[in-house]
Amino acid sequence: MRRLVAGFAIVVAGLFQAPATFAQEEARAPQEVPAAAVLTVDSDLMFSQSLFGLRVTQELAAEEAVLLAENRSIQAELTAEERELTNQREGMDPKAFRAVADAFDARVVQIRNEQEQKSRNIEVQRQREEEAFIRAASPILTDLMREAGASVILERREVLLSDPAIDITPMAIKRLNQILGDGLPSATDTPEE
Repeated sequence: MRRLVAGFAIVVAGLFQAPATFAQEEARAPQEVPAAAVLTVDSDLMFSQSLFGLRVTQELAAEEAVLLAENRSIQAELTAEERELTNQREGMDPKAFRAVADAFDARVVQIRNEQEQKSRNIEVQRQREEEAFIRAASPILTDLMREAGASVILERREVLLSDPAIDITPMAIKRLNQILGDGLPSATDTPEE
């Protein structure tokens, strides 16, 4: 999630390169955020409690559960195969046994590599989803920042001491849920044929 924070910091920094029109935006927007020059947000909480983050967490947990079940099944099969191979050892020529054992070991290594790659793929997907979340959340956070008349949003964990009133995490989650939902295109978003 540190990458999520770093990505957020880069996006927020880029926002200040364009001229700000905070006064105009503030006049139009309902004031639900505190009027402050500095705001804080807990990006981990924002992600994990938003509909978008909850969806991602559930999807990845399901993929991890499938992988874990697959790993257990493979482990049981390989354990049984190893036991059978051990039982056959006494009746086999040592060279023949060594060849069979080496083939078994090579297969175990190949399977382990394949399963580890599946685990890495899940982690890559997690990182992609977090990056997509930050891209989608940035305009929403920018609007909250403008409504507050703030010039920066800081990661709450990085601030030593602050007034809890400047933490916009709950407001950000509410707005994210209203605008992004779970982050998937709805049936009304798809083009008609």
